[in-house]
Amino acid sequence: MKRCSWATREPLIAYHDKEWGTPRHDERTLFEFLVLEGAQAGLSWETILRKRAAYRKAFARFDPKKVARFGARDVARLMRDEGIVRNRLKIASAIANATAFLAVAHEYGTFDTYVWGFRDPAELSRDLRKRGFRFVGPTICESFMEATGLLNHHEPGCFRRVASTAVRGDVGVSMTIRPPS
Repeated sequence: MKRCSWATREPLIAYHDKEWGTPRHDERTLFEFLVLEGAQAGLSWETILRKRAAYRKAFARFDPKKVARFGARDVARLMRDEGIVRNRLKIASAIANATAFLAVAHEYGTFDTYVWGFRDPAELSRDLRKRGFRFVGPTICESFMEATGLLNHHEPGCFRRVASTAVRGDVGVSMTIRPPS
């Protein structure tokens, strides 16, 4: 079975085979990937995957309503949590992004409705930043869109390319093929 060239070892193989590029519509899952992609900035995706369970525990199973209410005590707790990336800016951005996520969901009915209206990572990045999101540059947005199935960047010949393409129908939309950063 042929897969994308970056999926060479665990946990990347399991992530590739079961998650990456699968269209996601669940609000918590979308928020989770937004937080994790921001946390990944400057690190490997493998590092974040290995810390994922700790992130779920630390960030209230990615319930944006709960995370939006995090305060100074929560930030201090998270800064002591060895299971996550202890970067104050990334932690603060996750909390601020929860508030912005809820505002977008309120405006559009769901964050899912909003985000699935985008096809270009740079446009999504600009709009998210305009709405107060942080750690959402074009590269992070592209990774988020790939992870949640908005973009199909499975390599030609990968067994997942056909499955993920069938849902959205955007064969050939991919401009670049890059592994999760």
